[in-house]
Amino acid sequence: MEGFLFLLSVVFLFSSSAAACDRCLHRSKAAYFSSASALSSGACAYGSMATGFFAGHIAAALPSIYKDGSGCGACFQVRCTNPTLCSSKGTTVMVTDLNKSNQTDLILSSRAFRAMAKPVVGSDRDLLKQGLVDIEYRRVPCDYGNKKMNVRVEESSINPNYLAIKLLYQGGQTEVVAIDIAQVGSSHWSYMTRSHGAVWVTDKVPTGALQFRFVVTAGYDGKMVWSQRVLPANWEAGKTYDAGVQITDIAQEGCDPCDDHIWN
Repeated sequence: MEGFLFLLSVVFLFSSSAAACDRCLHRSKAAYFSSASALSSGACAYGSMATGFFAGHIAAALPSIYKDGSGCGACFQVRCTNPTLCSSKGTTVMVTDLNKSNQTDLILSSRAFRAMAKPVVGSDRDLLKQGLVDIEYRRVPCDYGNKKMNVRVEESSINPNYLAIKLLYQGGQTEVVAIDIAQVGSSHWSYMTRSHGAVWVTDKVPTGALQFRFVVTAGYDGKMVWSQRVLPANWEAGKTYDAGVQITDIAQEGCDPCDDHIWN
């Protein structure tokens, strides 16, 4: 019950204080990382896995998008606005790092940066030469097809004394703002805390197989998603487990300016 009340308080706090608009159209500038290794050491703590998400179309985002780690895994459609070099569709990127620059909202992987170019031979190289470009971007749902959300047990975990996890392949236009954990079949829940980036931890690990409850938000709406059986009793550090659920919620709040049409 204590964990449940904690989760409800988190939902109320988040919904009453949310300031960012998930469906708004934003205008800024974007640069790119010349080295993929920079993205593999990102603040979200995805490590070397980062470059495998969305075929390497990933980005570092400014603090208002990163949101102390809750923005990790968020997806954005981004396009540059130079009609000579850039396509009107742009590309979709996933947030894997924190951007501390005050010149840009997003720093893209070079692969994502090139993908904003027109499908004309040489346009991607010409775009790279620009280094810094004007962009439009908006948050969009992350779409992993039929893939369920995964829970990865971090190498720092020690069964049964300490558990560190991060969520992979979270769908929808959502953020996880709280996680509860309990033994399968038990009603005694305890909450995990965000350690850094996408990593959640607890040193009060229930025995046996484990279930999770995730509080997710989409715009100003929040709800609880119950994953009834995730980790076996003999869970192991370094392994990834199917959560058995996927989140597909879309942000419902209003926006100004708003751009809901499909970018082609």
